[in-house]
Amino acid sequence: FLEEQWFYEAMIETYIPLLVNMEGWEEDGIYWRLTMSLTPPLMSMMADELLIDRFDEHLGRMEELVELERERTEDRPEFARTSEYYEARIAECRRVWEAWDHDLLAAFRHYAATGKLEIITCGATHGFLPYLKDVPGAVRAQVEVAARCHERHLGVRPRGIWLPECAYEAENDRFLREAGIQFTFNDTHGVLHADPRPARGVYAPVKTPEGIHVFAHDLESSRQVWSKEIGYPGDPHYREFYRDIGYDLEMEYIRPYIHSDLEIRINTGIKYHSVTGEVDLADKDLYDPEAAAARAAVHGADFVRNRHMQTAWLAEHMDRPPNVVSPYDAELFGHWWYEGPLFVDAVMRRLNDDLEAVAPTHPGEYLDAYPDSQEGDLYFSTWGAQGYGEVWLNATNDWIYRHLHGAARLLRRLAQANLGTTEEWKRRVLNQMGRELLLAQASDWAFIMNAQTAVEYATKRTRVHLHRLHEMASWLDRGVPDEELMAEYEAKDNIFPEEIDFALWAND
Repeated sequence: FLEEQWFYEAMIETYIPLLVNMEGWEEDGIYWRLTMSLTPPLMSMMADELLIDRFDEHLGRMEELVELERERTEDRPEFARTSEYYEARIAECRRVWEAWDHDLLAAFRHYAATGKLEIITCGATHGFLPYLKDVPGAVRAQVEVAARCHERHLGVRPRGIWLPECAYEAENDRFLREAGIQFTFNDTHGVLHADPRPARGVYAPVKTPEGIHVFAHDLESSRQVWSKEIGYPGDPHYREFYRDIGYDLEMEYIRPYIHSDLEIRINTGIKYHSVTGEVDLADKDLYDPEAAAARAAVHGADFVRNRHMQTAWLAEHMDRPPNVVSPYDAELFGHWWYEGPLFVDAVMRRLNDDLEAVAPTHPGEYLDAYPDSQEGDLYFSTWGAQGYGEVWLNATNDWIYRHLHGAARLLRRLAQANLGTTEEWKRRVLNQMGRELLLAQASDWAFIMNAQTAVEYATKRTRVHLHRLHEMASWLDRGVPDEELMAEYEAKDNIFPEEIDFALWAND
């Protein structure tokens, strides 16, 4: 499946390179702190035996491909240097993969245990929580299943959560508190518009009436990376994402490394051209890995220099060190911006040069040092377009919510009716209904419908999960399960094998 390909790309281009950074910081005695969300679906994929085996096979195909590329380009020096670079990168991925015995979660657990990496969670399936609150048990399940998944894979309950789409709704704070969550994040305007207005602006957390500390997204540092006009990834020396040998070379050559049965051209991860500028893909300059790495070092230094100036001014106006929260999608680093992990490495190493000026930290560490956050009421907000919820609720996708709410109410009714049941088949059916509901609630489906990209696929996924839920509900009403279909659904949608408990949906 193409979704599997995206997972493999993220492993090779984002998560393994970030682990390489952490390994290097430890070896070199760098003072480092980093906060990452490892979402429940991502951890589930990293731990899934089938995907572990398939990723190992994928890595083997990549090793074969980069060796072929080195041979193909050896008499063309303008390409050979880059192909040799890719061969070295894939070899490094293999080294890390084998060093952790095919278990990257073990690596993340290791670095989290040092206290330098703080891992937070997200919603179980990235459900848009403010639009699920009509049936409160639906929000509770998204949060509690996520916390249980985190604990099973990482050994501890999460202190923090990145709310899906950074979508904050005060009514949902009680479910965060119940799950043991101490802090979360909000977009800039979500905190600035708090009542009362925060005296420390967005540079210290605000505590809600439920006791949840909310950190705010810093626009200045984010803009340096995200902005199309001034953001670093647009530098002409960096690798061009959209030109790949999966599209440039003959089908006969690349067939073993793409979806050969369907003859679908996809990215292979081998790209020889740079961003260059506003020119057609065919006119892109050749990529120079050394020049790109040098630019990443320059941009890392520039980022830190700007934080020095920013915090020096803020420190004069605050009663505690200002906390600058710079959040980004992890896959920006490595996947979309190939040199992103090099930039992160440069930032951490340059910070290490002058820790008195600016030191890296993570939210838990900051709260331990400064637990007395200003209290305030926060209101609905997201980090989506326009800052609120229109991306996930408009004419392209509004139809899904009456079905999601109806399914959640149905599950609640059946869960209440079967609490304490000793019949194993009923527990299996109700738990599987919970899985199907969680999967149907993923905000990605509404997002895709709004973007008008793979609308048919997003619609199908929503309908399929809801259809399975209603079909299983009919078995409970009849008192007779369809054993064959139940086994099929459990095999297809096998996420959260130990975390699901239908009782989560039983009451509000």
